[in-house]
Amino acid sequence: MVLAGPAEQVIMPGEIAPERLVLASGSTSRAGLLRAAGLRFAVDPAGIDEEAIKIRYRGIPAAAADCAAALAEAKAQAVCQRHPGALVLGADQILVAGERWYDKPADLACARDQLRRLRGRVHRLATAACIVADGTCLWHALSEPRLTMRAFSETFVESYLAAEGEAVLGSVGSYRLEARGAQLFSRVEGDYFAILGLPLFELFDFLRRRGILAD
Repeated sequence: MVLAGPAEQVIMPGEIAPERLVLASGSTSRAGLLRAAGLRFAVDPAGIDEEAIKIRYRGIPAAAADCAAALAEAKAQAVCQRHPGALVLGADQILVAGERWYDKPADLACARDQLRRLRGRVHRLATAACIVADGTCLWHALSEPRLTMRAFSETFVESYLAAEGEAVLGSVGSYRLEARGAQLFSRVEGDYFAILGLPLFELFDFLRRRGILAD
């Protein structure tokens, strides 16, 4: 488990200490979002069998959001057993284009194939997040941004992958919108932060109600 974020908060007499926040994900993007927002949190990846859950939903395009929500809660539930009393944040994201779901690419060859299949098309990112404490789900949110990839050339694909390298392997869809991946798109609709992995505004609202963020 790794601690991240600003220095430990000092609690004044009479104040209630905020609950611990644990991110049940190894995603550098999600951790970066929380860290940039000034949150102190622990990182403890869940390591669950995601494919077993996806099998129940795969093949039904409309079920992508349900699957993402199920995965997010399964991660949080697994990690909360190791952190009694903590608020455990689980999250997941599924890319859907037509009737096909996309996972993170296994290597650069898979990333190249994904980009070729997605170019010139609209896809959506079913992005789910939840917070679990001691086995009880206290909060959940879902966002489904829509992204339109432009019809880029083969030359661009090669230059893009050469510049980004293995960094694209950590992203479903083989792109990082916060980096060179922005050049892949002609239109983006929806929550920018959800595209990066977390519906931050909804999360902040919950954390303010719990006293972890100032009101």
